[in-house]
Amino acid sequence: MTTLLEVSGVTVSFDGFKAIKNLSFQIGTAELRAVIGPNGAGKTTFMDIVTGKTRPDDGYIRWGEKSISLIGMSEARIAREGIGRKFQKPTVFEDQTVQENLMMALRKKRGPLAVLFFKPSKVDLAKVAEIADEIGLKSALLRVSGELSHGQKQWLEIGMLLAQEPLLLLVDEPAAGMTPSEREKTTAILVEAAKTRAVVVVEHDMEFVRRLNCTVTVLHEGAVLAEGSLDHVTKNQDVIDVYLGR
Repeated sequence: MTTLLEVSGVTVSFDGFKAIKNLSFQIGTAELRAVIGPNGAGKTTFMDIVTGKTRPDDGYIRWGEKSISLIGMSEARIAREGIGRKFQKPTVFEDQTVQENLMMALRKKRGPLAVLFFKPSKVDLAKVAEIADEIGLKSALLRVSGELSHGQKQWLEIGMLLAQEPLLLLVDEPAAGMTPSEREKTTAILVEAAKTRAVVVVEHDMEFVRRLNCTVTVLHEGAVLAEGSLDHVTKNQDVIDVYLGR
């Protein structure tokens, strides 16, 4: 499998506190990965450095087939390069319909004139319908997004990211606050998405991680403590000591 993202020897300090210590991580072009670890392990900071929100003190981050450096790139440029991030709390345009939210997110030219005179084509409408189907909201296309359940809003936000056609999707605790059936659907959405792109899921819920059935990276104090299948890492004594045994 071709490496899509490679983080190597990265360190990040905040006022002398090392949030990330010599972190190395890589993921392939169509791969699903779960990242777990106790609070303060560096999971959010890891996502911040990949998306350009935080700049590391040391190390490098290489991206894509040309192995370009992401360090020093703006957040907007990194997003255009194909890295999408979904935060824990869904941020959708509540007054707009599901269809309108997805239409706004479609990967298109974004100049002032293009936006001003935008009229959705048949291709755009078909693409939006396809994404809505993928996230389980095809029957809700014309519903105002503010009426959706918490889980449905999470799916819509994942759909809005998919509309931008990212090569890497970073998803923060997607299962939080969901009903069991919503969590099952969320698993299916992420597993399907990872067939055509890289998906990294940061999650606390072990049952949800088990359902993803993918390689798990355990972070602790800003470094990788263990990596492998969930069964493999949960048998690791260090992981039990710092995370599971708590």
